[in-house]
Amino acid sequence: MQFEFPGTLSVPDGRYLARGGIDDDDQRVLVVETLAAAPAPKRRRRRPKPVEPGAEPASQPLTRVTAVRAQAPFESPGEAERWLEETVATESSTDAVLSDGLGLLNRALHAHAAASADALGAELSVDRATTVRVGHGSGKEVADGRFSAAHEIDGRGAGGSRRHQRDEELRPQERLAAVLGGRERVDVCETLLLRARADLDAGRRREAALQLRVALEAMLVELDGTLADPGHSEDMATLKARRGEVGEAANAALAGDLTLDDERRVEELTVLCERVLRRRRVLRG
Repeated sequence: MQFEFPGTLSVPDGRYLARGGIDDDDQRVLVVETLAAAPAPKRRRRRPKPVEPGAEPASQPLTRVTAVRAQAPFESPGEAERWLEETVATESSTDAVLSDGLGLLNRALHAHAAASADALGAELSVDRATTVRVGHGSGKEVADGRFSAAHEIDGRGAGGSRRHQRDEELRPQERLAAVLGGRERVDVCETLLLRARADLDAGRRREAALQLRVALEAMLVELDGTLADPGHSEDMATLKARRGEVGEAANAALAGDLTLDDERRVEELTVLCERVLRRRRVLRG
């Protein structure tokens, strides 16, 4: 799986061997390469200099990221070609490999942010990529970001119908204008819930449980009685009744890995919290 993103990434260029876990033999390789990068800036900050009116914007580099499955190689070129054709045959199979490749990149971005104490380290979505490819090749080829055969994918279409419907319902640009204009504010529970969702999608179940606990507590205060809607009242009542489950999952996260039941509860209640926020956005217009 290969992605090209505008600009540079926080993860330095190089090849990184990744395993699924400490005791996991699942091995993958992440190859990061910055294309057409400007020379590295000098250590000392340059003085400001005048800019001519109407000056053209500076060209930006492109970062190519290749996620390679390094274990269980194909037995023959024919087997690799069959895998590729099956992968691009349906949206669900294509989305699965894109999610896997992007998940590896986001894992690296998250690790780099933690290692460098960068509180603003951001993860990426397929939508941010200018080019997306899925293919196969020899070890040397894929290590250099090349393929024997590949298909270019419209990554922005991954889950597009659901995302488009959600965006239409929430009208984020209108909300953006309202927040910047001081007519609305972003509630604390919204920010915390976004973090919980990001952790869930990245497989960070313990972090998601801890984020959800504080997100839910904030939601129960901030959104209590804010809508005269039966569905809102019912969902808020359910969240109040199940807040103990969130607390138990968070306590389990502090002690170690979550059980499958805890993971299921965290996922269910995160979805329920998201539904509450989505309903409020739709009904407010």
